[in-house]
Amino acid sequence: MNKADLLKKITTPIDSPAFPAAKVKFHNRDFMNITYRTDHDALMKVLPEPLEPIDDLVKFEFINMPDSDGLGDYAEIGQVIPVTFNGQEGEFYLSMYVNNAEAIASGREIAAFPKKLADTSIYLDNDVLVGKLEYSGLPVATATMAYNYYPMDLEEAKAEITKPSYRLNIMRNYDATPRVLEMTESTITDVEVKGAWNSPAKLQLFEHVMAPVADFPVREIVKSQHIVADLTLPRPHMVYDYLAD
Repeated sequence: MNKADLLKKITTPIDSPAFPAAKVKFHNRDFMNITYRTDHDALMKVLPEPLEPIDDLVKFEFINMPDSDGLGDYAEIGQVIPVTFNGQEGEFYLSMYVNNAEAIASGREIAAFPKKLADTSIYLDNDVLVGKLEYSGLPVATATMAYNYYPMDLEEAKAEITKPSYRLNIMRNYDATPRVLEMTESTITDVEVKGAWNSPAKLQLFEHVMAPVADFPVREIVKSQHIVADLTLPRPHMVYDYLAD
């Protein structure tokens, strides 16, 4: 295989890539979002400069993706911190736990999402939406949300899921010195909100050394939403270079 052939490859293994080259369109992406207030000091220990927190809030995302081009059917659960960057409101993705190897590989390599492998599930149990995160067979997070109580304005729902997303991209040289250390940004596109509701919810977090979501305790649930939409995730771009100096 010559250099020209190699330049066409998206990733390794070169004879069976870890993820497809296709642009991923999500159909009927199911968001179960719970935003809560936590401890300020806990947030500041992990929130990278120059981002600033908003009201000491954390958003726990339970996302079911039953139909994703090239990636299939999977679920991911993550902790997202509402922030401002240069005066603009957005969200910093701190951690994401995913049950799909292709989604983890493509998310990390292409889009700088902080994804790890874990057991994730989101399902409807009679009148309750249930979200579960387990790591190595142990419970890490459990959420329950009343099913579709109060209809939500669809434009408001669209605004909720189209806030700028900030992620760290960290890559090391072979001697462990930093090669890339950037803050990236992207915003989802091609959004069609198919349904949205505000509903009461509860969230329990359990301590785990490899999934430390409980480091940000739930002090007060501020809002909880169920949103179903079609959308596309674009490639990110750099907005802050930590190695520029």
